[in-house]
Amino acid sequence: MEPQAALTLGQNALYMLLMIAAPVLATVLGVGLLVSLFQAITQIHEATLSFVPKLVAAIAVFAIAGPWMLTTMVEFIRSTILAIPSFAV
Repeated sequence: MEPQAALTLGQNALYMLLMIAAPVLATVLGVGLLVSLFQAITQIHEATLSFVPKLVAAIAVFAIAGPWMLTTMVEFIRSTILAIPSFAV
């Protein structure tokens, strides 16, 4: 395997990781911001108040976007495995 091919494969894998993780991370970040704003306004500082909504939001995103995430990962892995013979020297 040439170094350029290995770097390209690694770059594509990192891009795929970012693309798949982005919906969950963005949702949890948004919910965390809203909960923090609510806690600052009401001066209620309960640990479970910040944890439970993030957990519920993450589960909801996985339920909605999960099939797309799984399909995207399977297609990437499939194309990578099929490209293995072209990497051989």
